[in-house]
Amino acid sequence: MKKILIIEDEESIADLEKDYLELSGFQVEIANDGDKGLEMAMSGNYDLYILDLMLPGADGFEICRAIREARNTPVIMVSAKKDDIDKIRGLGLGADDYITKPFSPSEMVARVKAHLARYDRLISSSTASDIIQIRGLRIDKSARRVWVNGEEKSFTSKEFDVLTFLAQNPNRVFTKEELFNKIWAMESVGQIATVTVHIKKIREKIELDTTRPQYIETIWGVGYRFKV
Repeated sequence: MKKILIIEDEESIADLEKDYLELSGFQVEIANDGDKGLEMAMSGNYDLYILDLMLPGADGFEICRAIREARNTPVIMVSAKKDDIDKIRGLGLGADDYITKPFSPSEMVARVKAHLARYDRLISSSTASDIIQIRGLRIDKSARRVWVNGEEKSFTSKEFDVLTFLAQNPNRVFTKEELFNKIWAMESVGQIATVTVHIKKIREKIELDTTRPQYIETIWGVGYRFKV
């Protein structure tokens, strides 16, 4: 049974999320403040985190950062804030998804299932010999590790997924909508900024000069292409 941690200070919302998830067959635990949530996230073994942005104690950004430094487990951020800057910051820290309150509990469950299924497929499909080598870039799909000119770089789960997908489909142009659908396994309505943020973060890690990328090329008005 998949185990989910909800970090949410509004008890009515946390209880509602818990009820819907348990009805869908998940085991759920709740933390009602940031400090307790951070402690549970770091000490427990969870398959997915649902993380409120504004919390007493440690905030959602701090908790997301700590989770990403330790593991690649899916993180869904939840917030009443509708500002794109908060969404971009959260996704930039490695969150896999961002839901704005109020939201449908059924939609939340659907997103949880989609992210867990995607993560399971990525883990189960890896083999020990899955190495992609393109010039100075080396990607180990099995270990989910990346080296650039011999130096290992740290990637969030979704950054790794985007990079690997593009590298496995060289010289083909993908729109932002296609990338979001392939990597996040859901429709891209209102979520295009997610792709832009992740491409920017990836370039900062693999490109010598982000203004003149040698790997991920922007095709203006269309999308992105991995050059070989």
